[in-house]
Amino acid sequence: MRILVVDDEPELTALLRRGLGADGHQISEAHDGIAAMALLADTDFELAVVDVMLPGMSGFELSRRLKAHDSTMAVILLTARDAVGDRVRGLDAGADDYMIKPFDIAELSARIRAVRRRDALTAPRTLSVGRLTIDLLRHRATAGERELALSRTEFDVLRALATRAGETVTRSELLAQVWETSEHIDPNVVDQYVSYLRRKLEHTESGVQIVTERGVGFRLAATAE
Repeated sequence: MRILVVDDEPELTALLRRGLGADGHQISEAHDGIAAMALLADTDFELAVVDVMLPGMSGFELSRRLKAHDSTMAVILLTARDAVGDRVRGLDAGADDYMIKPFDIAELSARIRAVRRRDALTAPRTLSVGRLTIDLLRHRATAGERELALSRTEFDVLRALATRAGETVTRSELLAQVWETSEHIDPNVVDQYVSYLRRKLEHTESGVQIVTERGVGFRLAATAE
């Protein structure tokens, strides 16, 4: 997952970079709201972790602007104040969750996973790329008229690629999304499951192919008619 961390405390941003990076997330940092908004010009973030007490623009205002830019981006606010009014204000500003400093990085990781699960409940039921159709609720995939025999892990890898069809998904992102961690797992396991999927898509009427972006990751692309 691509995560934007916005905090003016270098020690905390370094902690978040290490902790969330170890979970396989891609982390970008900004130390104020203006710098955070500038990063949106080049990167689509799926989630932002935002400190309330920022210089210049408050975290409440930044949360509103992030949601206005991309309503699907999840926002988790961080604050040292435990007042109910502050939490209400943050949620009213569009935040999806609220954490009180100091906090444990493991709890933040759990909150991020919870936000992802909530997003999954409101996601579309099916994804279609080329002539490949993925039923997200029944965990089935069909290529043309043919149902693919996929293991649960194969399905999850294919779903992760199809969700961002046409974009390169890094190995770290696939580890985070499918295995929910990049620790103690050989990244080559991703290549292994991509190889399984390629064999199962071969000679079907899926109209898609999995393209390797060497040294980066994989991209699900529709093939020419």
